[in-house]
Amino acid sequence: MAWRNVWRNRRRSLVTVAATTLAFTVMILYSSLVQGYLRTMERNLLDLELGDVQIHDPRYQDDPSLYSSIDDASELLARFDARGYPASARLLGFGLAAAADASAGVQIQGIDVARDRRVSRIDERVRAGSWLDPDAPKGVVVGSKLARTLVVKPGDEIILLSQASDGSMANDVYTVRGVLLGVSEGVDRAGVFMTEEAFRQFFSFPTGAHEIMLRRPADMSLDAFAAAVRDLAPGERVETWRELQPTLASLFESARGLMVMVFLIVYVAIGILILNAMLMAVFERIREFGVLKAIGFEPRQVLLVIFGECAIQTGLAILVGLALAVPGLWYLAHVGINMGKLGGMAMMGVVLDPTWRGLIAPDVFTMPLMTLVIIVAVAASYPAARAAWISPIRAIQHR
Repeated sequence: MAWRNVWRNRRRSLVTVAATTLAFTVMILYSSLVQGYLRTMERNLLDLELGDVQIHDPRYQDDPSLYSSIDDASELLARFDARGYPASARLLGFGLAAAADASAGVQIQGIDVARDRRVSRIDERVRAGSWLDPDAPKGVVVGSKLARTLVVKPGDEIILLSQASDGSMANDVYTVRGVLLGVSEGVDRAGVFMTEEAFRQFFSFPTGAHEIMLRRPADMSLDAFAAAVRDLAPGERVETWRELQPTLASLFESARGLMVMVFLIVYVAIGILILNAMLMAVFERIREFGVLKAIGFEPRQVLLVIFGECAIQTGLAILVGLALAVPGLWYLAHVGINMGKLGGMAMMGVVLDPTWRGLIAPDVFTMPLMTLVIIVAVAASYPAARAAWISPIRAIQHR
């Protein structure tokens, strides 16, 4: 009966299905783009710079000097290796870089090239030249904006100046091995990467580390992983990436909340359309409902008819919407939207990729679907209630 009633007014039903289909398709694509944008920003933040958890000496955040180091870094790394937690130590120092007539303040990072690949993908972000090689300790990799400031390219030489840990003057000449793509504002403007051996020799820094970066196993939550790391590193300062970058963490949560709000706004408009269409359908058939109730139809049976009509129209809209959304999702995930020069911009220190790609994940479908079903059910409740509890005598006499 519900199927027959849907097509009694074919034009109205098609308009309702088409509007619902359009909204559902757009919301799937919008969800894919927003979640892809957030996933890319989070991935860049964690894979290139922060990791999931970082360990510092308790003094380092307040006094980020060469002397605020983790003395037992090697022992901690051995503990993490035994537990199967990917971890890598980084050495951090500050100095001055010069090439020809240009100079700039820099942050020098010394890394264990082999171990660092377990926790970071920064070696994949080389725009020109190549990444560090332990067999070439005099080679360094610099940030993109720093390379422009110093006017250097792979193969050119730069001079690094600083103060060593023993108080002596640290200075040496290095060869630029590579120039990075955009990583973050800090790395782009001032980042200089060298091997751990070269760093220790340059700064006369024989032992210890300033930072240990860890990545959590896939089956562990961030909080549980941080608690496990704190147990293995007593006395050290252990922080998750959310604690290190609380503003960015809040941005991600706010963006997801905004996505839900957009769903509600769009679907409320669709709900009003469905409410109007179902009210018209009910008023057109008031006498028919009166006759049905007079011959023994119960209110719940009338409710089922009205909700059945909404379910049929919504189901058709979902099927057509999915058919339209799938090729769009494939395009967004594999090709993406070229943002052009926006790829060189940074938001809160995180560099945006030049290509905005969508994400294909269960949430991309379930969130728009659940929101649509809830809104449609709420919109259909009033017309269904009017039809279910109408007086048969008054309905039959209605003109």
